[in-house]
Amino acid sequence: MNRLFIEYPKCSTCRKAKKYLEEHQVAFEDRHIIENNPTAEELKEWISRSGLPLKKFFNTSGKKYKEMELKNKLPEMNEEEQIALLASDGMLVKRPIIVEDDRVLVGFKEAEWTFEN
Repeated sequence: MNRLFIEYPKCSTCRKAKKYLEEHQVAFEDRHIIENNPTAEELKEWISRSGLPLKKFFNTSGKKYKEMELKNKLPEMNEEEQIALLASDGMLVKRPIIVEDDRVLVGFKEAEWTFEN
């Protein structure tokens, strides 16, 4: 199974999630979200496959999200504009993200993180 782990190494939640994967011997390909930001096409696919609303892909606790006052601006933007914004800067994207053949997980919730190698 292909498993992509998208993270920001300085993020404590990402470090915790990565440690969890390693401790449970879960194989994954690592991707730095700043050095290799998700594209709009990837985001569209992941949003669709995740079953989550688009807003769940925004890092609402992030400094950049707050500086840009996105809480107030996002409701005025259409889906294409929001996805383009996410694709423009990895710091706006909620992390970590796990992308597998059959599912996409956003954020680290240990109870949801069950894997078969």
